[in-house]
Amino acid sequence: MSQSDIRYVPADTAANAEGISHTLNLYGGRKAPLPLNILLVGCGLGGLAAAHCLSQAGHKVTLFESAPAIGEVGAGIQVTPNVSRLLIRWGLGSQLEQIAVRPEAIAFRRYSTGERVGYGRWGEQMEQDHGAPYCHIHRADFHKLLFDLAKDQIDLRLNSTVTHVEPGTDSVSITLHTGETFTGDLLVGADGVKSLIRTVVLGKPTEAEPTGDAAYRAVIPTEIMEKDPDLKPFVDTPEMTGWMAPGRHIMAYNIRAKKLYNLVLLHPDDGSVESWTAEGSADKMRSDFADFEPRIRKLLDFVSSTLKWRLMDRKPLDNWVHECGRIVLLGDACHPMLPYRAQGAAMAIEDAAVLGNLFSHVSSQSQVKPLLHAYMSLRLKRTADTQASSRLNQHIFHLPDGPEQQTRDEAMKKAMRAELKAILSSGNEEVIRAANVWGRESAEDRKRVEAELETFKDDDANHEGNPNQWADKKKSQLQFGYDADREAERWWEENGSKLEEKALSKL
Repeated sequence: MSQSDIRYVPADTAANAEGISHTLNLYGGRKAPLPLNILLVGCGLGGLAAAHCLSQAGHKVTLFESAPAIGEVGAGIQVTPNVSRLLIRWGLGSQLEQIAVRPEAIAFRRYSTGERVGYGRWGEQMEQDHGAPYCHIHRADFHKLLFDLAKDQIDLRLNSTVTHVEPGTDSVSITLHTGETFTGDLLVGADGVKSLIRTVVLGKPTEAEPTGDAAYRAVIPTEIMEKDPDLKPFVDTPEMTGWMAPGRHIMAYNIRAKKLYNLVLLHPDDGSVESWTAEGSADKMRSDFADFEPRIRKLLDFVSSTLKWRLMDRKPLDNWVHECGRIVLLGDACHPMLPYRAQGAAMAIEDAAVLGNLFSHVSSQSQVKPLLHAYMSLRLKRTADTQASSRLNQHIFHLPDGPEQQTRDEAMKKAMRAELKAILSSGNEEVIRAANVWGRESAEDRKRVEAELETFKDDDANHEGNPNQWADKKKSQLQFGYDADREAERWWEENGSKLEEKALSKL
């Protein structure tokens, strides 16, 4: 499918951040003493975030995108607290309130019966634990918000495919397919899994590896679901729900202020293509998940078209910075990852925040290379660890029926019982009902569940290593409590004076 064939989905009217960039006071109002001319390749979520952060840091940014238009396809995306705190800092809090959905919980279910085997309360609890909300949002809305933040501050060049890069010690130049050339102080490659800039940085081509999985993606209007008593609860109490099956799983959640229900259906790759925009067969999708519980089959009957996406992965790179010190990678160009931890876009946006913050300090050309290496040192381990967590979920979610699957389910149930016991002990009837603690809620059910939970002993309050990675409190704190700006500021406090001294010594 060519770029001109991509069917972009219009953003919601509430996804409007026009003019906000003019009123922001990022980095405490700090602008780089030495404005740089920065060339940035790639207009995805990470590229737009980088364009925004670097321009807010006082630099001139030219953004090159091979597509002839700006937009996103129709699908949902998870915005975890490590990203939502940045978006709120960037002035997008009111927009998130209008268009995002804050899931009340995460629930894992048995594919064939729908039995709940895992549960964790989110909602306000997520904000209490990590200082920012967990949100579900439409990709087109997310893209539009970041585009609005960046567009007034940058020079955007669409239909501009980079075909050649010429590194230099004092500058870097690129050539477009049109033959035009551009020169800058720094080149940022946010050009995705098939990155040309990565080939330049590494000095050789490196192919992403197929993971063996592919994904169908579809959205359903929730007004249809609200007419069905079996499906209405998925809208009334928004949760992220995962159905785990041998070799497959489904993740589903509400987006666009609960107007749409987003489905991502992961399955063995049977010849899909590496694309976000390739059409899939809705009938084949239904066939691939025909052994799932009745509610899933009902949902899939409402799907008339779907997108099919091959999942690619790459082992962590050990270098993101070209030896010339003028070229650096960001996002999927250096750390593509499976979507099984909802951190692909999150890591790219964190990259952008760290890069922008560090470069708000630059006062000499001699600092460019050290700051790029500082960025890489701050980001490499975190992104590699997140890649590993995403790959781990591929194994956890796709276990074949049998002893290992039963052990997984029992471990998840243990963390769930601890959560439900805490919810029941709170005495908050609204939260108790939202968590469906009592099941069918007959008097008999209540007594049985309350007796079970009362006698349950939780001997692992942190649930470290639980197959429900969201129940692992230490892992969640590391993932969701991360503040990209704080990490960059900390690095500068510890190392910045040395860079400034070196810069002054060269004057």
